[in-house]
Amino acid sequence: MKAFSGKHLLLALVVLVLIGCKTKQKVTDDSVTPVLKKIAVTNVVIDEVPNYMVGTSEPSITCNPQNPQQLIAGSVYDNVYTSDDAGQTWSKSQLRSSLGVYGDPCLVADNREHVYYLHLAGHRAKGHNDPMFLNSIVLQRSDDNGKTWSDGTSIGPNSPKKQDKEWAVIDPNNGNIYVTWTEFDRYSSDNPNHKSRIRFAKSTDFGQTFSDAITISSNEGTARDDWSSTEGAVPAVDKQGHIYVAWGLNEKIYFNKSTDGGKTWLDEDLFVAGQTGGWDMQVPGVSRCNGMPVTVVDNSDSPYQGTVYINWTDARHGKDNLDVFLIKSSDGGNTWSKPVRVNQDNTRTQQYLTWMTVDPVTGYLYFVYFDRSRHTGNQTEVVVTVSKDGGETFQSYIVSERPFVSRDGFFLGDYNNIIAYDGMVRPIWTSLNGDKKSIRTALIDHL
Repeated sequence: MKAFSGKHLLLALVVLVLIGCKTKQKVTDDSVTPVLKKIAVTNVVIDEVPNYMVGTSEPSITCNPQNPQQLIAGSVYDNVYTSDDAGQTWSKSQLRSSLGVYGDPCLVADNREHVYYLHLAGHRAKGHNDPMFLNSIVLQRSDDNGKTWSDGTSIGPNSPKKQDKEWAVIDPNNGNIYVTWTEFDRYSSDNPNHKSRIRFAKSTDFGQTFSDAITISSNEGTARDDWSSTEGAVPAVDKQGHIYVAWGLNEKIYFNKSTDGGKTWLDEDLFVAGQTGGWDMQVPGVSRCNGMPVTVVDNSDSPYQGTVYINWTDARHGKDNLDVFLIKSSDGGNTWSKPVRVNQDNTRTQQYLTWMTVDPVTGYLYFVYFDRSRHTGNQTEVVVTVSKDGGETFQSYIVSERPFVSRDGFFLGDYNNIIAYDGMVRPIWTSLNGDKKSIRTALIDHL
């Protein structure tokens, strides 16, 4: 028998490795570390405008659970984007309402092919002088995947107090809509007598009407709209209809829950984690950086069903070294794990503007955030991190095709967003390319 040469042996080993590797997403040769990989994914520009224009930031995205190829997204102030091919191509329109459309878009969809677009009230042309400016949260419904919308339902009007920074979640059992937001006695006020608090309302008729708003936070913050304000409430709901929500205040993350569909809540907010530096952070080249917490719950049939997760950014490792963190609870929010760091780099750089989702089919956790660990000079990449074991371990991937540079004073918005459904993952973010500002996504499948 002819012996293998060293060259033949090496070739055989390469073939065996290639046969044994079955990946659905190609990892490119410029992988950085075992925990931060560059993958070949297609980036799609959903919208692009001159960077001097106000708006076109703070994107939100959802999909039709009955047909996940149908995606609906939005951005400040009143932009609507729809796709029927899983995000390869998009159409753009503007949202209109007699109540006004003033940004902070939040899009959610139920299992009955209803899509909901929540935003702040107010007419931009009138600015802060508009009597409707932040006088309520507004919900508009579409029954044709974002092509047409209702005029809108007012949520929580309480003039002269101002209603801001809303988010919503759909009860998977009955389609109820649960909404949380911040109420300011007077917006952006330094008066110590003016406070902020978290409010809650729900709809049991698919957004046609809402319950009277109630206050669910016991700790009030200032009305300054900064880290000293009670802000950043993102609700989650499990299969039993239990509602969970966390928010930031004075370098702390607080939590509350309801086990009766929002009728009653804990008498006192629970302190669940510290947030060094608060939720209003300083990042070079960014006019405002939000590290508010995001709350989700696993409603899949995975081993982690029912686990509640809270994700945020803070400066515990230094103001020039922001990191992304996660805590979790497996007993309905009664006890919580210690914070774990989601980004696994060993650099003193900024990771910021995080958002999180959980795939309702697989139970995998996905995070999207901006990352500066590979570059200098404010060059920023977009990273998606996945955890397939309930937040125990993480793998991070660079999903932006190239870095962008954020210049001083540039407003990236207060959040990006991400959705996942049965392995289809669609992050959405604000980017800058020269004199253009854009909303982008990456077509990711089965990380």
